Amino acid sequence: MPIPGLPSDVPTRAALIKHLVRTRIAGDVATPRENNLSHYRRLANGDRHYWLGLELGNRWTDERDVLAVMAERCGVVPDPDHRSGQDTIDPELTVDALDRTSARLRKAAEDNQRVLFATGHPGGLLDVHRATATALRAAGCEIMTIPEGLATDEGMVFQFADVAMLERGATLWHTHSPDPMAAILDGLARDGRALPDLVVADHGWAGCAAQRGLDSIGYADCNDPALFVGESEGTMQVTVPLDDHVTSPRHYDPMTAYLLDAAGLL
Repeated sequence: MPIPGLPSDVPTRAALIKHLVRTRIAGDVATPRENNLSHYRRLANGDRHYWLGLELGNRWTDERDVLAVMAERCGVVPDPDHRSGQDTIDPELTVDALDRTSARLRKAAEDNQRVLFATGHPGGLLDVHRATATALRAAGCEIMTIPEGLATDEGMVFQFADVAMLERGATLWHTHSPDPMAAILDGLARDGRALPDLVVADHGWAGCAAQRGLDSIGYADCNDPALFVGESEGTMQVTVPLDDHVTSPRHYDPMTAYLLDAAGLL
């Protein structure tokens, strides 16, 4: 089915890789090396803000181990002596992760599963999630609605265009916190409703769902190592490496078209 906003021509793998590099969704990305290493160090030091809702215990106390995972699964520069300047996301790894995601979306469609979408990055990824939800609903999935009246210390949890987000002061709010997803899952349980079979999200929304034992797919930038660590441990189903807030959200449209086509949803 055609999805509003997506290109009619689905890119090939090679064409998508060129597009990801040109738009800096992958390749030489805007996130600087210093910021990446700082976040890897804070995760290793036990700062829960950087665990994105996952429980990592004392398994990742050496930032060099975190860097090794990020080099393997995201494509950052593996050299620990590279301390500043440019860092990278491997576009081949991005597309590999999209292919793994498409397989899980295909299963969701075949089994008419319940799917929950959420984002802590509404300025970048909202429409990626919205288009995916539209395609899955057309394929017979239940796109879950969240309970009303949910709130966290940061703001209200609400749903727009099938995607759960945080709202604060009439503004869609960027958050890494797992608390909004915890509020949703607790609210569903309180209301006696079934939990989702699959969560498609990012940041702490994805990490919290995975930690609670739900199938969770997350989009993550190269300065958000926790979801990649979670995938390496088998807690996350898939983590897709990309710059999660490039200059125009429309740059993600060819990627979304590729994903949905690979899942048999276009």
